[in-house]
Amino acid sequence: MKRIMPLLMALLLLAGCGAQPEESTYRQITAEEAAAMMEEESGYLILDVRTAGEYSEKHIPGAINVPNETIGNQDIPELPDKEQLILVYCRSGNRSKQAAEKLVKLGYTNIVEFGGIHDWTGETVSGAS
Repeated sequence: MKRIMPLLMALLLLAGCGAQPEESTYRQITAEEAAAMMEEESGYLILDVRTAGEYSEKHIPGAINVPNETIGNQDIPELPDKEQLILVYCRSGNRSKQAAEKLVKLGYTNIVEFGGIHDWTGETVSGAS
């Protein structure tokens, strides 16, 4: 028994040290689910993370443009509310995933990534908004 107690104590200590707090993350949905969410929700923001040139060619109405490459470790003036629902897209889904991860690291808590404009079947507009 004297040999087992120190072993049990060590195991309990290691188990406690291994417990990680749950990391916040973003949700991934389809473009169709995003369109439905836009119909049902209010107060959300649509974030296009492509380049300014890509954005001006074609984007979802009401989307704001903050290129993925400009998202770093500084607060983003265009995104002041870190609890606001932010729907993120790019061209094909790669940059939107990268941007969603960066936003979570910056403390944004309600990020939903829905891929690329290639999958978007809803309305689009051209030019800068």
